[in-house]
Amino acid sequence: MNRPLLVTDCDEVLLHMVSHFADWLDEEHQVRFDLDNLDWGRALSRGGEVVPPEEVWPLLNQFFQNEMQRQTLVPGAVEALGRIGEEADIVILTNLGDHAHSWRVEQLASHGIRHEVVCNQGGKGEPLKRLVERHGNPRSVFVDDLAVHHSSVARHSPETSRLHMIAEPRIARIVPPAPDADARIDDWVTATPWILDRLKEEA
Repeated sequence: MNRPLLVTDCDEVLLHMVSHFADWLDEEHQVRFDLDNLDWGRALSRGGEVVPPEEVWPLLNQFFQNEMQRQTLVPGAVEALGRIGEEADIVILTNLGDHAHSWRVEQLASHGIRHEVVCNQGGKGEPLKRLVERHGNPRSVFVDDLAVHHSSVARHSPETSRLHMIAEPRIARIVPPAPDADARIDDWVTATPWILDRLKEEA
């Protein structure tokens, strides 16, 4: 019988990213990242002027290429994956280009997280569906911090339970629960029994 499957995001679920990215932007590029601005297209500014989108993606790529060691573990994440891994297979589905796959694998391993890593760009519904099918269509749970990915998974794999988690408190307090998620829980201690209950349900 196939084991159930947990598919989880990395940034702001397993590892803190946004606060470290903001610190680096300020230190190295004199760019301010306003974490209270939900319009991320206008959240980065330099000298009072919004940083244009075409400059943001290169900055993100530079951060992930050279500064991933700044990222810190979300409290309880390693312990939660250890407990869930006793019952289920685990895949980390991260929105990074394929060129960054080895960076993410090595980064997670340095924190004691050693599970399959799949890189993706765009919506996560279709790659999640492929993962579920590859694992034999078991009971599955998806965890992510972005509402858009819960909507994508709801379209492509509606039978997958969806948990909205935002580990960064400054963002969690201003972002509403994702409409297409089944629940919103922002800490792993509370999330773990919720996930295990869904993974043990009859498919």
